[in-house]
Amino acid sequence: MVTKTDDETTETPESTTAEAAEVAAESSEVIEATKEAEGTDAAEAADAPEGADTDFDDEPFASGAPVEDSSGAGQGAGAVVSAALGVVALSGSWVATVASARESLIGQLQTSQGASVAKQVSEVYGDSWHATALVGGIFALLALIVGAVVLARPAFGAPGRPQAVWIKSVAWAGVSLGILGLLLAVAKYTDILMALPSTSS
Repeated sequence: MVTKTDDETTETPESTTAEAAEVAAESSEVIEATKEAEGTDAAEAADAPEGADTDFDDEPFASGAPVEDSSGAGQGAGAVVSAALGVVALSGSWVATVASARESLIGQLQTSQGASVAKQVSEVYGDSWHATALVGGIFALLALIVGAVVLARPAFGAPGRPQAVWIKSVAWAGVSLGILGLLLAVAKYTDILMALPSTSS
């Protein structure tokens, strides 16, 4: 019994020493692996260009969806409106017809039966003609203003975003029609173009 106890007592330090050696070996392997990983990360960081972000996990990948430009739609709509206003200024509108009929009615009510022919023509037809020219001039001026705003819009927008070619074309058409309609309206209102016929008093 004593001998067995002594053997067990003598075997215990040997097994403890072997286990300690194994733990130390495993610890040294872990330390070496950690150093190798840190050295690899440092090498990759050194090879990366200056200012580059090497942490790819913190930021999500940017989506490739195109960014919609709402200002382009607004400019296109403005160009179309400008051209439409220019066409209305040249061809006439319901508003001009109503204004002309109103002025003609007012002229008939204000003209007495004994008035001269020249006065009757001026009151009944001249004022209605001028009202038509005035409404056409207003539409032409609106077409000119809207077209000019559309053409000038890129100068006040985001840089690097050129205006579409079709928007420029339509806007220039609206501006041209507006200028032409405005000139014709002024000529008709001042009796330079298509003046009232001369009558005997």
